Amino acid sequence: MSAGYGRKFQAGMIGMGAFLVLAAPAAAAETPTFSKDVAPILQAKCQSCHQPNSIAPMSLMTFQEARPWARSMKERVSSRQMPPWHIDKSVGIQSFKNDMSLSDDQIDTIVRWVDGGAPQGDPKDLPPAKPPVTTNEWQGVMNGFGPPDVVIKSSEYTMPAKHQDVWYRPTSDIPITEPRWIRMVEIRPSNLKARKTLHHSVAYQVLSPDNVQAVNTGIAPGPSSVSADDAVNRRPMIMEWAIGKGYDRYRDDTGKLLMPGEKISWDQHIHAVGEEIPTGSELGIWFYPKSQEPKKRSYLVAFTGIDRAKGLDIPPNSVARTEGFTVLKENTMITNFQPHFHLRGKAMEVEAILPDGSKQVISYVGNFNFNWMTNYIYADDAAPVFPKGTVIHVAAYYDNTTANKNNPDPEQWVGYGDRTVDEMAHSWMNVFYLSDDEYKQIVEERKAKAATNTQQQQQ
Repeated sequence: MSAGYGRKFQAGMIGMGAFLVLAAPAAAAETPTFSKDVAPILQAKCQSCHQPNSIAPMSLMTFQEARPWARSMKERVSSRQMPPWHIDKSVGIQSFKNDMSLSDDQIDTIVRWVDGGAPQGDPKDLPPAKPPVTTNEWQGVMNGFGPPDVVIKSSEYTMPAKHQDVWYRPTSDIPITEPRWIRMVEIRPSNLKARKTLHHSVAYQVLSPDNVQAVNTGIAPGPSSVSADDAVNRRPMIMEWAIGKGYDRYRDDTGKLLMPGEKISWDQHIHAVGEEIPTGSELGIWFYPKSQEPKKRSYLVAFTGIDRAKGLDIPPNSVARTEGFTVLKENTMITNFQPHFHLRGKAMEVEAILPDGSKQVISYVGNFNFNWMTNYIYADDAAPVFPKGTVIHVAAYYDNTTANKNNPDPEQWVGYGDRTVDEMAHSWMNVFYLSDDEYKQIVEERKAKAATNTQQQQQ
């Protein structure tokens, strides 16, 4: 059964008598202070966005900046809207490489700080300040991967102060003279101000005839079912960047192959924000060393949440549901989950229906926020793997009512389309394909590891 919109889980309650017995010996908890308790949390999880010249609407770098927002901080962190990590923690895979969520203890600290009057505390308790970002830096550089080997820039579109959404679709050359395998990619807006106007940007790879032929003949690793007539394979996606997303670092021994003469085709969604801003995108590419070419190609796939035969039609003042099904033609490992909606999107569940009829929830986001296109990257030993013939079922839920704070007009019928006021639903997932022997080996290794963990827990 699908999780459905508004999945709720209720915690058990402690009886009043038991609470009194447990609480009586304990001293009253000391009220946290900003300097000692809250500032370290903000540094670790919030300040990368909440600083001057960044995408957040306010800075939280100092007590003076954070204090006016105390009540809002409490509401956002207790509802787990902030930091933007909206994966449901009670269902599906829970092990990620890039988990930016707050722990229960961190949320409790912020809540108790606000309820206690949001005191500053002793400034001497403050951790050393983190310097604000003053340049349009790569996150990959900030995370220790060094500068990209190649940077590919789009031309810029000057967005007027007031204007309808724009989809800007230029092309750019790829400056290589020999075949190279991509290890990691990152897209960023072309300047700091463009972070206000660029909502998302997709970089497509326009394949050379040699690259298409290499895939089709098996010279390069890839699915056996690809065709030179398949538009997806002739123009595969390198990366989709959106507000709040960082880089894509492919799983070890997987990557994407670039060939000389190929191009990047851009699809950039640009908003007007009240001032004229030149806006474009830059694609940073980190290559594998030439002596370490990977064995597998990674493919970015948009698993649909809409039945193409039925389409999408959301009535005014209503909650709606659509679903889409995609059959895996190869044994497949999925390495990430990134739900994509527009303003009415509220929840998405991705489920695998295996050939034997059994079902497995992969991931569920129950409170999607259009302002944050968060990418959930599975840990290597948790990335789901499925046999050929498995159906990936994406269930999507929409809130076209006044209860949806992002809804521009609940009186409107909403259909499928590219505009922000239209709607769509798909799950971006990077995948790579496995032979039958590789699939069986991974399944057996995971079963053995699970059995070992169970034995250790029982000892």
